[in-house]
Amino acid sequence: MDSALAKYARPAVRRNGRQLSRRFSDHIAYALLVYTGLHIFVTMGAMKTGQGSVLPYLALVVLVMAIVPACRLMQRRWDGCTENAADNAVLGARFRRDCLAVWLCAIGLPFAITGLFTLILPLF
Repeated sequence: MDSALAKYARPAVRRNGRQLSRRFSDHIAYALLVYTGLHIFVTMGAMKTGQGSVLPYLALVVLVMAIVPACRLMQRRWDGCTENAADNAVLGARFRRDCLAVWLCAIGLPFAITGLFTLILPLF
């Protein structure tokens, strides 16, 4: 039974370049899902307070024109990771730092962007 499952198990300790790239790509994909879900939730909450109908469209523009390309730029840095570089301790620290930055932005930016638009809209 163990030998049958062994070929499907992901190695937990060994980290080669391809795995780092794939892991970071997974972080980006899940963070974009969380960002989009939070953004919809927060934006809809702001709309219920009577803040005009332009807010969801501005939020969508920010998502498409800023967030997605920024995530792609971060992901490109990890696409070129080689097997020898994956053993580097400095690279491991950068990987954790980039993952932390992705998740902090995914969780914090929906609140910041919606709050900014909520403050700006009454001025127009």
